[in-house]
Amino acid sequence: MARKTTAKAAKGKAQTRGALALRAKAEAELAQDLHALREEHYNLRFQRASGNLQNTSRRRVVRRSIARILTVQGERARMAAPAAGKGTA
Repeated sequence: MARKTTAKAAKGKAQTRGALALRAKAEAELAQDLHALREEHYNLRFQRASGNLQNTSRRRVVRRSIARILTVQGERARMAAPAAGKGTA
């Protein structure tokens, strides 16, 4: 029986591609993107509070993009840090 491609499965693949693109970026680029996204999130929060927010789904997209960048930065930090307790007698 053949598997059907669902929207949920396709969505997961798109997220993976986004994470792969982030992993290809330099640390300075990630920091710059993170700063821009945090500013946008700040502005979106105020637009929502004042009732001027037109595209409500943008908040979710920005929040998840911030999380993706923080995840990649955390992965890099863990890879750069020496493993605690390994190789010591």
